[in-house]
Amino acid sequence: MPQLAQIVTAVRRAVASNDFREAERSFRRYRDSKGMSPESLEALSWLARGALAAHRFAKAAGYARSVHRLAVRRLQNTELESDPHLSAALGASIEVLAQSKARRGHRSEAIRFLKRELDEYGSSSIGTRIRKNLNLLTMEGHAAPELEIRNWLGLKPPASSELLGHPVLLFFWAHHCDDSRAQGRVIVRIREEFESRGLVLIGPTRCYGSLDERGHKPILRRREMQHIQQVLSQHYSSLSGMPVSISTRNFEVYGVSTTPTLVLIDRKGLVSYYHPGKLPYRELASRVRKLLPK
Repeated sequence: MPQLAQIVTAVRRAVASNDFREAERSFRRYRDSKGMSPESLEALSWLARGALAAHRFAKAAGYARSVHRLAVRRLQNTELESDPHLSAALGASIEVLAQSKARRGHRSEAIRFLKRELDEYGSSSIGTRIRKNLNLLTMEGHAAPELEIRNWLGLKPPASSELLGHPVLLFFWAHHCDDSRAQGRVIVRIREEFESRGLVLIGPTRCYGSLDERGHKPILRRREMQHIQQVLSQHYSSLSGMPVSISTRNFEVYGVSTTPTLVLIDRKGLVSYYHPGKLPYRELASRVRKLLPK
């Protein structure tokens, strides 16, 4: 597996350097040698992601359509969960196809496409990723989904009815995620500046069944809960007192396949901003200010 997966690493590196010619050459050499294997499909999906990031939307859609078509064909004879390269490739192809449609002005078409894919793959490992992309196009301006509050660390998270009249920042994070820790330092500044003005901060997380994001170190839930508490104490001590709900369902409903994910909710309980990934202090602070009383 490590040798086969080298093609994914090679294409990702070339794409990150904006060297699409080298990325395509690496992909074609591997494809000609190994055929359209799951590794080949994932490598091609990275070409699609790179083209999307470069605003080459037609090119991105072309790559993604090829990946989607070939991945679906492969699923006629195998299970999606049987190969992580296959699931990563299909998930990326759906994401790129939807985003390229939306960015070219076909938002309604992108939403219909994502809903179809969610119906097909919503219960699979890529379901949360599809939900994320659907939320990006539909969540803002609508009522924020109620958080499931069955397990938590620290203070019990308030119910939605208790939050009306307050702007709310949901900071979805993961215990193994370095980007979450980096965003946490921004969140500290946000809380220091805006908590006295009514902002409520909640930090939902979940158990992954492992100590790392790739599942290489399986762990019992009880031990993982202890680990989450340790991570909070070690890396998020400046956010002491932040209510931390622990629920897989919250991540599914909010489409949190990327950590951190930030969700701002206005004083009426409507989502005003939905953002997978890190966000600089200046931009986040600007969006929070818009939700505060004059």
